Amino acid sequence: MRLFSLLAAALLLLAPVTASLASPILIVAAENFYGDIAQQIGGPQVAVTSILSNPDQDPHLFEASPSVARALSAARIVIYNGIDYDPWIVKLLGAAAGRNRTAIVVAQLIGRKPGDNPHIWYDPQTMPALAGALADELGRADPVHAADYRERLVRFRSSLAPIEAKIAVLRARLAGTLVTATEPVCGDLFAALAMQVRNGRFQLAVMNNTEPSASDVAAFEDDLRNRKVRLLVYNSQASDPVAVRLVNLAKASRIPVVGASETEPPGKRYQEWMLSELSALERALSE
Repeated sequence: MRLFSLLAAALLLLAPVTASLASPILIVAAENFYGDIAQQIGGPQVAVTSILSNPDQDPHLFEASPSVARALSAARIVIYNGIDYDPWIVKLLGAAAGRNRTAIVVAQLIGRKPGDNPHIWYDPQTMPALAGALADELGRADPVHAADYRERLVRFRSSLAPIEAKIAVLRARLAGTLVTATEPVCGDLFAALAMQVRNGRFQLAVMNNTEPSASDVAAFEDDLRNRKVRLLVYNSQASDPVAVRLVNLAKASRIPVVGASETEPPGKRYQEWMLSELSALERALSE
């Protein structure tokens, strides 16, 4: 009888753990860098699906499949960029039923609105804000592991210290440096580094899939031919004949060229990705 009681007590102790492992919190992230943060904060208590994860795909050309709608229907938490970067997910959320589903719109966490530069994952303030919101939401959904989520949040914030230190060093050295880009992908990172970015109208036209004006193209080409800028950044996931021509012109003018992506590279965490982008800028501007 005593042995039976001990076994029963052991099973009761194991039951919550078994249930937790069998039923992770389902999270769907529109973009894989947000999915990465969700996994870092959620740990083994979550199962994360990232929709946009192909580094060879232009995110602006993405079309959702029925499997995406099914994943959203089952999700407890959905994370997406907002401010018109991923409008497809807004439509799907309206059509896909989901009880007790919470949507985290990252742009809202940092006070961004439609019309602002949507590439907000390059803003150093974005991921700490998302991580904090995620830890709070996961704690509400799973109070048993709330302390675990808070602990991972502390570790995550500490892991961003090398990025913050790198930005501080580069800002001190590169503030005021004239740079340009084919699209405003790294706009928030340039702002953090206090660089001066030229050809803004051209970048917005390309980002919005409209034709840049002849005068804006001419001004861009003049900057490159006469070496008025020290760096050109291009979107490595988007192919545009005008952008390709500008990249070639920059190279011919011996202006360093750096590619920036809109998808977290395979095999890298967000922290590694941002450090690699900063290092690429540093190397290019040291030439």
